[in-house]
Amino acid sequence: MRRAFIRASAALAAIGLAAKASAQAAPVAAAGKGGRVKVVYQLSEGIDQAVRAMANLRNHLNAAPDTKLVVVAFGYGVDFLVEGAKDSRGNTFEGPVGALASAGVEFRVCRNTLTARKISESSLLMESKIVPAGVVEIARLQFDEGYAYIKP
Repeated sequence: MRRAFIRASAALAAIGLAAKASAQAAPVAAAGKGGRVKVVYQLSEGIDQAVRAMANLRNHLNAAPDTKLVVVAFGYGVDFLVEGAKDSRGNTFEGPVGALASAGVEFRVCRNTLTARKISESSLLMESKIVPAGVVEIARLQFDEGYAYIKP
């Protein structure tokens, strides 16, 4: 009798956990079914990461042009969005950022980073949109709007 009770309790607990996991996954799963795929890219490591991300973003759009892409930059990740920023080959980011923005990619920049690093909002590329906090924006996009997350 005792074993039967323990087995039944374990089975009910497993069913409850499965139901809870299913319910928690439902908003993200629903966003992917029949809806537009949405992806947030985190850039926080500087110019080299931005170079990789530009290639990733172009490849992403080439393979899945209907994807909604948002880049959230904070820390050293904002550097490529400052006017005149150059990669190791001397290429600026204005052209690639402008082309991606015209394809629908959004570039969001952390105000906390700008304040801490004393970077003027007016020095950013015109495609940049300021958000209060980069990490909060990433969490909000994932939790509230069902975005997938990529850190190149």
